[in-house]
Amino acid sequence: MSGQEPQRPQPDTSTLETIVPTIVAHLTAKHRAREQALAASRRLIQASARSIRAVHRGEFGEAASHLDEARAAADESFADLAEHPDIEHAGFVHDAEKEYAEARATLALATGTPLPSPEELGVSAAAYLNGIAEAVGELRRLILDRLRQGEFEGCDALLVAMDDIYSTLVTIDFPDAITGGLRRTTDQTRGILERTRGDLTMAIVQRRATDALS
Repeated sequence: MSGQEPQRPQPDTSTLETIVPTIVAHLTAKHRAREQALAASRRLIQASARSIRAVHRGEFGEAASHLDEARAAADESFADLAEHPDIEHAGFVHDAEKEYAEARATLALATGTPLPSPEELGVSAAAYLNGIAEAVGELRRLILDRLRQGEFEGCDALLVAMDDIYSTLVTIDFPDAITGGLRRTTDQTRGILERTRGDLTMAIVQRRATDALS
């Protein structure tokens, strides 16, 4: 009919009834996985700290036990993250893995066993490298504790291990976005190494002077 306006199409939102429930289900699963991973990360960090304290007390069996139990719980919780890579690569997971790698490295170095690999620990390469870098600080503490007790045996070997770790880390030349800020951690490691070398050298010189006087 002449003069009649054409009929305009009407918006159709009926598909939202099927789209939105699917999205809600996905977000619900993601939220659940995130909460489980957060809790597991906290447990892993706490267990790593307890393990390192046990190492400094010479309780190596207890140190390993803390890590074994926490890792088992973390593996179960982290398993769901395969479907949520954005959470898997979130900062809190990296931090937990870094602390775990540090604790495992500290235990291995203190007991004279080979350093485990990232694959053996089930951690990312960046978390592993930052973890062994921070283990250097724990080796410094082991050396200082021995020096305070007048014990020099094994201190040189610990210092060599610290030097080996640092010498390896300085060869890793990639952007911080890939290594998790390893360059800054390596710089801190160098400072720890040099201070420890100075402290150990001074202690040895003083002991020799004392022996000479006596």
